[in-house]
Amino acid sequence: MDLAAMLSATTENWGFMDYTLAVVALLAGLGAFLFGFKVLSDNIEKLATNKLRRWFEKTGRSRLAGVGIGAGVTAIIQSSSATTVMVVGFVNVGLMSLFQATTVIMGANIGTTVTAYFSVIADIPFIEIITVLTCVGIFMDMLCKKDKTKTIGMMLAGLGLVFLGLQYMGMAMDQFSEQQVVIDFLRSVDNRLVLLLAGVVITGIVQSSSAVTTLIVQMVGAGMVIGDPSNSGVLFLVLGTNIGTCVTALLSSIGTKTNARRAALIHLMFNVFGTVIFSVFLLCWPGFLNATLGNWFADNPRLQIALFHTFFNVVCTCIFLPFTNVFVKVSTKLIREPKGSDSPASDAALLDERLINSPSVAINQANKAAARMAELSMDALRTAFHGFVNGDESAKEEVTELNARIGELEHAIVAYLIKVAAEDISLSDEKLVSAIQQSTGDILRIGELADNITKYTRNCKRDGIEFSHGVIKSLQNMFAKIEELGARTLDVFDRKDITAVKAVDKVEDEIDADRKAMVKDHIRRLNEGKCKPASSGVFINLVGNLERAADHLTYVAHALD
Repeated sequence: MDLAAMLSATTENWGFMDYTLAVVALLAGLGAFLFGFKVLSDNIEKLATNKLRRWFEKTGRSRLAGVGIGAGVTAIIQSSSATTVMVVGFVNVGLMSLFQATTVIMGANIGTTVTAYFSVIADIPFIEIITVLTCVGIFMDMLCKKDKTKTIGMMLAGLGLVFLGLQYMGMAMDQFSEQQVVIDFLRSVDNRLVLLLAGVVITGIVQSSSAVTTLIVQMVGAGMVIGDPSNSGVLFLVLGTNIGTCVTALLSSIGTKTNARRAALIHLMFNVFGTVIFSVFLLCWPGFLNATLGNWFADNPRLQIALFHTFFNVVCTCIFLPFTNVFVKVSTKLIREPKGSDSPASDAALLDERLINSPSVAINQANKAAARMAELSMDALRTAFHGFVNGDESAKEEVTELNARIGELEHAIVAYLIKVAAEDISLSDEKLVSAIQQSTGDILRIGELADNITKYTRNCKRDGIEFSHGVIKSLQNMFAKIEELGARTLDVFDRKDITAVKAVDKVEDEIDADRKAMVKDHIRRLNEGKCKPASSGVFINLVGNLERAADHLTYVAHALD
């Protein structure tokens, strides 16, 4: 007899093997459920990649916006832990304030309750047909060529696995619910503190409150009574899952900056305080479940638990949202800035590996790091040019230091993108990864050209070469256009303003024309005896290097075309 047949049979006297097979079915169902949700959420995230990124960037100072974004993102990726880890990462790199993080965390707790409703609708007759989507989705992934179609196929396959897992879990729970020894054991666990701690521990181990809550919903739906129903014992188990889910964020905050650890602490405080409030409430009103949800939805125990989970998180958010700043202040008092924290942040601080599990967000961070690299290269070029104009050889040291930072950042970006590319990313993200990698090479070259210019400064000082005021003025005019070109390039590369590409090309053409005119004027001055022949090598190479720097800036702007 196969596993499904065994589970469909009603047995009065189970042996060891029967229990073993039932546990295997339960674990297999839970595994299919978790894997299905991972596949489903990963591929939904791929389809909504740009929207997710823009949502996080729009948290602003609005409490309600933060809650809405946190709830929306978590409802999509089906994991409050994943959302909170991303929030910790954003705070760690300085892209999100503690105030913003607190509101998003509150919203994430609401969004994660959506998962339990899959168990609620699993009893609808046509749901069995949905499991066929597993096969349909896999064939779409195997046979279709378009990246978007493949992603939709895997999303459908994940959805099918979710309901397939729920079916197996339901069959196992139905069999367990008929065994007196199981019934007696669950009823005997009447200590509400034990149930609360059980929820904390189990969720901490599984690291998914959604999975544990879904399992509780399945148990209740199979008619299994946990604790004394008159004391709402099962609700304490649900409350415990909300504290247990904080484990993932706490682990992810290890080794992060102070504010990131504060964000993880706020997540823990929010859930602990909310659990304490509701625990006291349920102790004062032990018949809450039977008098309210149990009375209104008597025929649907699954819905009762799912609604309570949502009710708990919505009420806690309503209670604590006005005190967002209080949470921030308390976390600041409990976790203080360590001594020496005033030291400047690393240029590679944006590349937080906690964000790699959300590739689109990680790629955006790599793009910002590349933009920072471009700013450093322009600093190096600016320092070298002003050093040349002022005859300051000491500029060489600053340019060397900037180039060292540029080189380190380039290595960090490339290593980070290799890890991101190893994830399952969309075709558009693959192109963006390639564009960033290509751009870092061009940005690196600008720093090298700045180093060349410092050598021309040294040669001028050594050989006593001087340039007239008119020549210096023409060089400054040319460099002013390079500065404008750098700003336009950042508009395209960092701020994704593709319309600025035309402005980039226009300025670059003007710089090319300036180089030709300046070289032509120099040759004329040489023929007229107004310039020393020794200055030719320096001047022609200088304007050539400036023009090449402009070319590399243009390549960076066009990398996103």
